[in-house]
Amino acid sequence: MANRKRSGAAGGQTQPLRILLTNDDGIHAPGLRVLEKIARQLSSDIWIVAPEVEQSGASHSLTLHEPLRLRNVSRRKFAVSGTPTDCIVMAINQVITDRKPTLLLSGVNRGANLGEDVTYSGTIAAAMEGTLLGIPSIAFSQVYRGIHPIRWTTAEHHAPGLIRRLLKAGWPKDVFININFPDVASDAVNGTEISVQGQREAESIVIHDREDPRRTPYYWIGFRRVMGVPPRHTDLGVIHNGGISVTPLKLDLTDRAARKALQMALK
Repeated sequence: MANRKRSGAAGGQTQPLRILLTNDDGIHAPGLRVLEKIARQLSSDIWIVAPEVEQSGASHSLTLHEPLRLRNVSRRKFAVSGTPTDCIVMAINQVITDRKPTLLLSGVNRGANLGEDVTYSGTIAAAMEGTLLGIPSIAFSQVYRGIHPIRWTTAEHHAPGLIRRLLKAGWPKDVFININFPDVASDAVNGTEISVQGQREAESIVIHDREDPRRTPYYWIGFRRVMGVPPRHTDLGVIHNGGISVTPLKLDLTDRAARKALQMALK
């Protein structure tokens, strides 16, 4: 059944965890080094397949109009000249061919993946692709506000125990987990909460138009965000209150209530 719950360590498997790591910040990102430290507390069978360069905002995109390059960085560590989704596809079909990973960890992203961020995020997309391929998948992000160094130790400290608890509890086969760590010291975290995806009060894309030395125009895309106090039960609200946000996200995007209403309206 599509919604059958995984039980035990990654679906009740008896073999040791084989963990695939990826991200959208690139093969040399500090968050990937943090993720490797986290994973090595769970297993020695670790594989890394990550983008050659940063792919933030790539969402769930595949590279279809140019070839992919696969570079062996070191033992069980590979860089792909494509998106996070490309990385998962390459990992399963070209790199790890003897036994599929039993767990996929994506991140640790430099910055939040909250609310509508999940529709843009390559970090989230990698977890989505892993889920599509039948691998229990978790995305991690470390929130920061830019006024001090990123608190990677918060994710590093809390993630291993959280992963163990999640694997023991299990979750449905068509669900992946989005975890955000707050921008507080590891010993100041205000608990862990299972949240729902939130929505910011206002957000708009801002385009900064500029001119290079040859007087050719170019553009930077950015965001202007305005946010009050978000609802407590949302991912935004949990982070606002200094907690760790754990949000189960579904592959199926169908709004069933709207579907039922439209069926009645279009009869």
